[in-house]
Amino acid sequence: MTTPDADPSGPARLPVEVRRSARRKRTVSADIRDGVIRISIPGHFSAGQERHWVERMTARMAAKYLDAPAITDDRPVPELLQRAERLAGQYLAGRGVPTTIGWVTNQNSRWASATPARRSVRLSHRLQGMPDWVVDYVILHEMAHLVEPSHNAAFWSLLTSYPRTETAKAFLDGAAFAAHRNLSGDLEEL
Repeated sequence: MTTPDADPSGPARLPVEVRRSARRKRTVSADIRDGVIRISIPGHFSAGQERHWVERMTARMAAKYLDAPAITDDRPVPELLQRAERLAGQYLAGRGVPTTIGWVTNQNSRWASATPARRSVRLSHRLQGMPDWVVDYVILHEMAHLVEPSHNAAFWSLLTSYPRTETAKAFLDGAAFAAHRNLSGDLEEL
């Protein structure tokens, strides 16, 4: 059953599809696929339980994937947007191009984030100074989230065409390891 969001300013801002399953006994799950929030519930749930879980899970999906702070640009957005368009054309068959992309200074525990409903990408200022191929991977990773929001097999298959995916992931893991242990070093030497 697909139900359009009754309040477009509400937390979902996307259509909701509820799937009942006789095999599901107690658990409720939600994900976003093709611009639809899909919520799976046990088949025996009452209409009231369904309403409760739809409200709860759409709020959770909105908090996780849809709500985001405004972008604060430290670098011209057109340059990043051109870079994103070039990368999307080269590695994502032109898909996943954001409408906005910019540098932010309020992301210290992640390298970047994407909001599929707004088609926006935010890059942590901590990426500045890293090799271009690492920043390209991060931009591609976030653009892949605009096509497939969750980290499932379909998501990871979008990144297989970028030849430096595994190397860039290892680089970022090393940078995070060093940052968490207050190790310093010149990134240019790497």
